[in-house]
Amino acid sequence: MIRVLFVCLGNICRSPMAEAIFRSKLAQEGLEEKIEVDSAGVGHWHIGSPPHKGTRDILEKNEVSTEGITARQIKEEDWEDFDYLIAMDNNNVRDIHSIREKDGVVVQKLMDYVPDAPKSEVPDPYFTGNFDETYSLVREGCERLLEAIKREHTL
Repeated sequence: MIRVLFVCLGNICRSPMAEAIFRSKLAQEGLEEKIEVDSAGVGHWHIGSPPHKGTRDILEKNEVSTEGITARQIKEEDWEDFDYLIAMDNNNVRDIHSIREKDGVVVQKLMDYVPDAPKSEVPDPYFTGNFDETYSLVREGCERLLEAIKREHTL
């Protein structure tokens, strides 16, 4: 089983959005038995909370379910449990590396998989209010990440 963990600051906007979109794409391609997905935040502020209303609204508008998604904080064991730790911005990458380093775990920004993207980081809509922009970037990033995983693991 290939395991992907999306990581953002508080785990209520960007990373649960990525988790929901990626989970939807896995179901569409029949890959949910081969790839597992989750999300976490580097901060503890929202542990146990559902995704932000703006995240839920944009995902519902695009017929993507957030069922079962609640915020949690990244933990050291995640390096043992996941193959990919996919961050939303440079600060998240720095924070991930400050918790733990481990060979064999891919730590990348989501936009690293979209070299032609208009932005190299996914802006946090908690602060920008622009959930449409975030959705567009996350959707594209998830599509490209899934393509890369399928190529790398011959799926």
